[in-house]
Amino acid sequence: MDVLVEAFLNLITPSHLFFLALGTLLGLLVGILPGLGGIAGLSLVLPFIYGMDPSDALAMMIGLLAPTTTSDTFPSVLMGIPGTSGSQATVMDGFPMAKRGEGARALGAAFSASLYGGLVGALILTGAVFAARPIILAIGFGEQLLLIVLALSMIGVLTGTSAIKGLATCGVGLLIGTIGAAPATGGYRLTGDSVYLSDGIPIVIIGLGMFAMPEIIDLIRSRSTISETGTLGHGQRQGFRDFLRHPWLVTRCAFIGTLVGALPGLGGSVVDWIAYGHVIQTSKDKSGFGHGDIRGVLAPESANNAKEGGALIPTLLFGIPGSGSMALLLGGFILIGIEPGPSMVTTDLNLTFTMIWSLALANVLGAGICFAFARQVAKLTTIPYGLLAPIMLVLIFFASFQATRSWSDLIALFLVGTLGVYMKRFGWSRPALLIGFFLSGRLEGALYQSIQVYGLSFFERPIVIGLLILTVISVWAALRFKPGAHETPDEKRAREAGPLRPQLVFAGIMLAAAVITFVDSFLHAFLAMIFPLVVSVFTIVLMGIMLAELIAKRQQARVYFDTELNTSLMLTNVHYLAWIAGLLAATGLVGFPMGALAFLFIFMTVKAGGPPLRNFVLAGAGMTFLGAMSYFLTLRYPEGLLQTFVEMPWWLGG
Repeated sequence: MDVLVEAFLNLITPSHLFFLALGTLLGLLVGILPGLGGIAGLSLVLPFIYGMDPSDALAMMIGLLAPTTTSDTFPSVLMGIPGTSGSQATVMDGFPMAKRGEGARALGAAFSASLYGGLVGALILTGAVFAARPIILAIGFGEQLLLIVLALSMIGVLTGTSAIKGLATCGVGLLIGTIGAAPATGGYRLTGDSVYLSDGIPIVIIGLGMFAMPEIIDLIRSRSTISETGTLGHGQRQGFRDFLRHPWLVTRCAFIGTLVGALPGLGGSVVDWIAYGHVIQTSKDKSGFGHGDIRGVLAPESANNAKEGGALIPTLLFGIPGSGSMALLLGGFILIGIEPGPSMVTTDLNLTFTMIWSLALANVLGAGICFAFARQVAKLTTIPYGLLAPIMLVLIFFASFQATRSWSDLIALFLVGTLGVYMKRFGWSRPALLIGFFLSGRLEGALYQSIQVYGLSFFERPIVIGLLILTVISVWAALRFKPGAHETPDEKRAREAGPLRPQLVFAGIMLAAAVITFVDSFLHAFLAMIFPLVVSVFTIVLMGIMLAELIAKRQQARVYFDTELNTSLMLTNVHYLAWIAGLLAATGLVGFPMGALAFLFIFMTVKAGGPPLRNFVLAGAGMTFLGAMSYFLTLRYPEGLLQTFVEMPWWLGG
């Protein structure tokens, strides 16, 4: 009881409520802007939580995560573009409703279902804390090792339409995670004598590079504005009544979402499709689905909000991220000194309940704001993306610089972002890579600890045996995995029509990286060698199978291809990557603030057009923001050549 009182007092403190509201507003904004989502949003705020009170930092992170899958409904319904991966299925019926003038009804139903799903997820999470407590206290190093192995096997299978490709991508993430000092010996691996890489690549860089940059580039090339009209029509109250008319449907889908979220690797990439498929299978009248059936909005929206509560179960209780955003949340835990696992149900139980109640409160607040400001938000979708995109690019480079406050942060983001762009183009699972990267150090550390404490006898422990059986079942499921189960029509057409040569070139580059890691592993002591050696062999074998399958079956290979894979698209990717390289070049010449000013003005003028004065004012506002952040964060930006010859104010990189 004392723990519950303490958690409640933490929840209602002014600072906690302030940061919870701030995080909720940021989460709503991230969801509204297509292509960002919780992963990119968390990547943006992680650099700012250094030194914050743990309760306040948790409030901001949970507040950001909770409403993202509520506000992502705006672009899904208004323009037919998923705001995040968890709102793909909402497009199927939400967008047709908007086109026939029922956008307000679709949004009303979606917000109601999202609120309900989020509360159900928080309720189930509360019960899981009590139910799982005795199990967690019985888990040792051996059990943690097998839990991570089980999670990785599930991640590889369930984050794409090819099991082999998903597992290979997970292997690449594990190998990237070995860069830096080895846990057992402290020896440096794959650093190339770089001081920056001695601590490994920051997870903020991986998150922004894998998700923010590729999505922004994808949206720049796809359309000039987010929405054509920005109008909603009428019927928000009717949408709420639709929610009340289908209580059993939204409850079932909320439970499905929580269960799927609790399984590491599933998460937002498929939860909406599972719920959407469920409602179609269980409905007698299926004729309306795909043409504007309100049930096709209620089901996925209830599930994708509930999945956040489910994903927190393995994240909090076992330290295993249930999704890509949860991997970044765990990174945030580390930054503020919180260790997920048994401590979350013992010494830090008050923080656990504070997080759960914050999750519920953020869902209520987020849904209320969406209801209240739906019409105003709809107008924001008419802003040309040529104006929004450069601001977002400057913002993510600013956020990346907070990782270590080094020039290398900017270069690393560009390189990882380029990798992310082509992983998206060729259908390599970016969440699988992110989660594999995050779990790499934990897996290697758990392996050494288990062998040190138990030797090989840890395989005799009952929970270890159970987890080993589940892992074997997971691998068996991988062998029986059938691609295309959750493909959209566009994905299916692209998979069947994608050209072969670019796929082979990119897969060859990924294979070469695994081979380099394999060769490098022999340069280190045994304890530093064994983990990258085993993982690289595993990855090379999987990639070999994938390449053989791709060559043998050509376009029918079990590989997911992105839409519009053609020469024009490839050149478009290079074109926008060259723009981003131009931002770095300008930074190298005149420093980051003035380089950002030049980039914003030129990009807006060339890509968005409009009055040069407007573009200059917007670019100046961006530089002013950077100057303000420099003041509040005591931050000195990367210098350019100009700063070495001319003495300038510190907020301009001097």
